[in-house]
Amino acid sequence: MHTLKIQLLGIVGSLALLLLIFELLRKRKLREEYALLWLAGGAACLALAVFRDGMKWFAQALGIYYPPAAILLVLLAGAYLMLLHFSLVFSQQAERTKRLTQEVGLLKLEVERLRVAGPTDQVQEAADR
Repeated sequence: MHTLKIQLLGIVGSLALLLLIFELLRKRKLREEYALLWLAGGAACLALAVFRDGMKWFAQALGIYYPPAAILLVLLAGAYLMLLHFSLVFSQQAERTKRLTQEVGLLKLEVERLRVAGPTDQVQEAADR
């Protein structure tokens, strides 16, 4: 009876997680590329909650005596991989932001130079091109 309650709690929790992910997707607060990672994790949790024998088999295959410890290992590995993925995304975004900031700085400099040059110089400069 006690294990049935825990199993039901795992199923309800996994379903709640999946519903939350779908709701965030629907409201466009979570991008599809990231949602796939979260959906895979939620589906894996649901599968392990529904098929308890699968959890035992998985733990035995890894040589882990206590099956919930295998789930913890998988969750930690998944979290680590997600952190690595987000670190890559943040690094790319930082590089892109740096490049765009430099371009905006150069454009501001060009606008200021044209503003100082005056309208007659601008016409002459356009004709020279």
